[in-house]
Formats: sequence, structure tokens, C-alpha cells
Amino acid sequence: MRMELRVCKHCYDGSHGNDHKTAVTRDMVKCAERIREYKDLIGIDSLYITYVKEGDTGGAEALPAIVASIEGNQIQLSDTQLVMEDEEENMLVYPEVEDILEVLTRNLDQIENQTRNEVGVDLSDETLELVG
Repeated sequence: MRMELRVCKHCYDGSHGNDHKTAVTRDMVKCAERIREYKDLIGIDSLYITYVKEGDTGGAEALPAIVASIEGNQIQLSDTQLVMEDEEENMLVYPEVEDILEVLTRNLDQIENQTRNEVGVDLSDETLELVG
């Protein structure tokens, strides 16, 4: 299985001025980084973290799926998404932040069950509200 987390670079570095989104984006990246450290324990071949900037065509580094929606008469590309490719080369794309966090935290739970190391990530209050 391969995974790619794509996040808005401006949300991650806080330059959009939305503290809530910055906290959640940083938490997603922290979770992905921790999963990447232990990926072999749960059968993940690779995990990429891609920072998407305005004007990028979706930011795909490793997996070619890109999420788009139509707003008005314009196509909008999703700057935050989790893309996964399973062993049968099926692509799973999660464009919703809550879904991304659920997938990432479930992977951390799986890792926790496979090791004696503490692999949990300290999540912000903003993220804890979303994952309940």
C-alpha cells in the first residue's frame, strides 16, 4: 500500500491566518510523519507528504489521483486530501479533513498494537474536536 497526504503549504505554515486550519493541518502532518516512521509494521510501502501551493495542479508527488469539485462555473482542486493505493492498485481518495484524520489515527492505533513504543501524537484541541 502506498499513501500520499497532500496539504496546503499556506495552511501548514499559517500564512492564511486561519489558526484552526493551521492546527489541524499540522496535526495531520504529525500523524503522517509518525506513521511513516513505523509504516513497515502495518504494511505500508511508502507514505509521501506533499505541500501544495496555490497554482499547483493538485500537488501529486507519487499517486496520480486528484480531487476536484465544481463551484459556480469553475473547477476547484482540493488542496488537502489523502490518497491511498492498495495492493490491487485501487485508488482511495479522502478529501474531507475528518475522514483524513480518522484514517491517520486508525493507522496510528494499528501501529500502537504492533509495538511497545509510544507512537501517539499530541493533537491540538481543534483536531480533538473533529475526531471526537
